[in-house]
Amino acid sequence: FNQFKGPETRAGASLKKKFVLWTDASGRACESQPALPNSPPCGFQTCPGAQGGSVARAILESKKFAVRALTRDVTKPKAQALRDLGIEVIKGDLDDEASVEAALKGTYGAFLVTNFWEHFSKEKEVCQGKLVADAAKRLGVKHVVFSGLENVKRLSGGKLEVPHFDAKGEVEEYFWSIGVPMTSVRVAAYFENFLTTWKPVKASDGDYYTLAIPMGDVPMDGISVADVGAVVCSIFNSPEEFVGKAVGLSAEALTIQQYADVLSKVLGKDIRDAKMTPEAYEKLGIPVGKEIANMCRFYQTRPDRDVKLTHRLNPKVKSFSQFISENKGAFKGV
Repeated sequence: FNQFKGPETRAGASLKKKFVLWTDASGRACESQPALPNSPPCGFQTCPGAQGGSVARAILESKKFAVRALTRDVTKPKAQALRDLGIEVIKGDLDDEASVEAALKGTYGAFLVTNFWEHFSKEKEVCQGKLVADAAKRLGVKHVVFSGLENVKRLSGGKLEVPHFDAKGEVEEYFWSIGVPMTSVRVAAYFENFLTTWKPVKASDGDYYTLAIPMGDVPMDGISVADVGAVVCSIFNSPEEFVGKAVGLSAEALTIQQYADVLSKVLGKDIRDAKMTPEAYEKLGIPVGKEIANMCRFYQTRPDRDVKLTHRLNPKVKSFSQFISENKGAFKGV
């Protein structure tokens, strides 16, 4: 939770608003789903801390705001790294109402990321989000940007459940229902997943590699988490345009075969779409198999992710090809 504070005056410093940034609960730069034994290449990873770090850097580079970060362990190296950037780091967590109020006090705005994968509890994620929303309402925070997603269960009439989406969707709805000036950024699938859990896997029947992401021939939106920060900073700078809205973020939308083609070209390997169906993915027997299959079923409906707007808010947003070219070192084992 990144908080942007102000206005405040310091000796020799100009008047600044301040924002609060909620990091992931442990203070780590990237929180990923626990490793699954014998999991297929399409596991799932989420980077709330990485989102927060991206936003913090963009906010600081704008020189318009001071930043405060809330984290459970202020002694962690990542917390020190935030201090080295000039960020005020305070102890607290999203389960503690007093620490949330202390973090929000005197701030203009806040960037909030909740982390389903830390506890795998939809109910807990919703409670954390509502706690922040209630505190923001009481304290009169002027603008919250929440890293949200759609309430898939409600939108599908109960046919699909994707708990890590549904929880964020419920939190979105709650923020708006109580009148908090909030913008939801619905971030597309992270390109960073292709460096880890979506990395190409050697096929058992030939000299080629596959991507097992059950999307069929429907394009899947994607973006680098590093590019989210500049977008969020632009949204904070234009509250009159974005308060009360949900903004879908995407650098571009490619089919899985197109992602494979980019990887093949950059890495010089034969990489193909495994053509796995959501039904086959569910039968792999991994703990979150049904959830990820349902996520991909929802992605196949093409939820609103606005490529043109994303590029307007961050003109330097990277394409998948640029991202992979800059991260070729992560594929040494391929």
